[in-house]
Amino acid sequence: MKIEQYVKKGSFYESVVEDGSDIIFIVDYGGEIYYHNASASETLGYRSKSLMGKNFFDYILPETRDDFQKKLRKSQNRAYTEKVEFQFLCKDGTYRFLEFNAINLKHKQGIPGFILDCRDVTQRKENESELMRLQKAKEQFLANISHEIRTPINGIAGMANLLSQSPSPEERETYLNAIKHSAENLKVIINDILDLAAIESGKLRFEKIAFNLKDLLPSLISTFMYQAKEKKIALDYRIDEKLNKILLGDPVRLNQILINLISNAVKFTHTGSIQIKCTAEREQRGICWVRIEVIDTGVGIPEEKLTTIFESFSQADASVTRRYGGTGLGLTIVKQMVELQNGKIHVVSKEHVGSTFMVTIPYNIGKVNDIAQTAPRKDKTVKDPNTSQLRVLLVEDNDINRLYAKSILKNWHCFIDEAENGLVAIEKIKNNHFDVVLMDVQMPVMDGYEATKAIRMMEQSASLPIIALTANATPTDVDKCISSGMNDYLPKPFTPEDLYQKLFNDLKIKPSMVSQEKPTTMKVIPSYNLNYLRSVSGNNEEFIREMVMTFIQTIPPVLEDMKKAMSTHDWLKLSRLAHQIKPSFILMGLDSLRSDIIFIEENSKLEANLLEVEQLALDFIERCYSMLPELSKEGLPAA
Repeated sequence: MKIEQYVKKGSFYESVVEDGSDIIFIVDYGGEIYYHNASASETLGYRSKSLMGKNFFDYILPETRDDFQKKLRKSQNRAYTEKVEFQFLCKDGTYRFLEFNAINLKHKQGIPGFILDCRDVTQRKENESELMRLQKAKEQFLANISHEIRTPINGIAGMANLLSQSPSPEERETYLNAIKHSAENLKVIINDILDLAAIESGKLRFEKIAFNLKDLLPSLISTFMYQAKEKKIALDYRIDEKLNKILLGDPVRLNQILINLISNAVKFTHTGSIQIKCTAEREQRGICWVRIEVIDTGVGIPEEKLTTIFESFSQADASVTRRYGGTGLGLTIVKQMVELQNGKIHVVSKEHVGSTFMVTIPYNIGKVNDIAQTAPRKDKTVKDPNTSQLRVLLVEDNDINRLYAKSILKNWHCFIDEAENGLVAIEKIKNNHFDVVLMDVQMPVMDGYEATKAIRMMEQSASLPIIALTANATPTDVDKCISSGMNDYLPKPFTPEDLYQKLFNDLKIKPSMVSQEKPTTMKVIPSYNLNYLRSVSGNNEEFIREMVMTFIQTIPPVLEDMKKAMSTHDWLKLSRLAHQIKPSFILMGLDSLRSDIIFIEENSKLEANLLEVEQLALDFIERCYSMLPELSKEGLPAA
């Protein structure tokens, strides 16, 4: 049969109407059903033709029936009505969301009725509802995070203000401890977010390190003892003797899991006790399934919340954060960390009675000599002589961050130079030798990524170690740092120990024997070159003479001030004076003296190489004076 014959014969009716996926009803204005197709059976569960003669309105969700009837009455005045949603009773007693497009038969045929072409939109409605729930959870999470961040920042700002008001030594100690506590709270929030980002991107790594639970758990429990005693709740643990063995896994991640679970238990328990039980669930083929239970007599979790308690941005109640604090990410991180180690986590809880969180993780069974092989190395102390004389370029646009990093590096006797953006850093590297660059990522003019790429193209700095200092430490940001040519990264905020570990333990950076290049001091009259003045003035002799005479008159007083600054060891003033006259030496084409003054400016500002600065400055002043008579001839009018 050809397609024209198929259409003329009307054979498509069966395919489109009878066998189509849409549910087709024909009803009169009063709602009586005169026809429905087979899809009503497949979707709604009714037998073929079993709804014919019934009233359509009787199957509408009762509380929405009046509204539905109003919409259908309005449709009587239109030829066609689109996308009217309603809920229809199924054979099994449930309601499904349907959406109809109505063709008004009275418009053309004069029949008071409708053809209702209905589609099942239940899944779409469920998706919308779930999306809305997740959106609300996310909004709540952002509100929680905002509150959690603002609270310690307000504390830090307030304590800093009190410190500026000349407190007593005891008050000063109290304020400083409060600032440290607030800073630690901020780090916890940041670490939660970074951990979640690492997990969701699949870039969280797990170590295979030998450990024993009998060593790990007691020290961990002791960190919560003070809080437990303050709340007058008992905190105890029990480890199965079968677990007195060497396990191979990631003790740091296990520690993180337990910290989250125990801190939650302490937070939500106001009377009674907290018990941590560790048992060997089973052993098989060199693997031990470790089961850890954290049992508390706290506030418990409502039954309807147990299914969402491990979701991102979710807590048992929106008021939980307002009352107890927290990001709402802890249990999400715990669940994903457990599952990434092929483990399982389960919770049993009853509101106002308490909760039990059960974690089971399989670990390989190790041997005693595995402990020796994987024992953590001890950090070196900052007295290590390798820190001394290290030449560091600190590239950072934030004054406070610069001051913080500089203070740490000065304690280690490093030579520090600074750049406020990537462009300045490139110029510094062109003219100086450095052992390492600490590179901020987000800066004006030129950011850390672009600066690093440019530095890697410079022959003398292709292998110069560059460490990113970044507040953006998600896996994507870290990849971007490495791909731009950086050797490693250090997330902000960092401690002196973090920086020391990165510089001297991880990257093993040592001061090189290459000294800062310094211009040689020659007891000869420096040569000048007035080509630049001629170029910018169009060879205007009067302009050139005026510029030369201005230079000759203004330089000697500055040279005398430089002598005084050296006599009083006012190195910062010496640096400012050098900076003040540096442009004049460019105008006069005094290139040999210009390189001297750059060295004097930069090193006196850093209070570095001061013996060399002093010697070079004295020589510089002497050479300037010897040059002035020769240059003054250029200032005389032509004969």
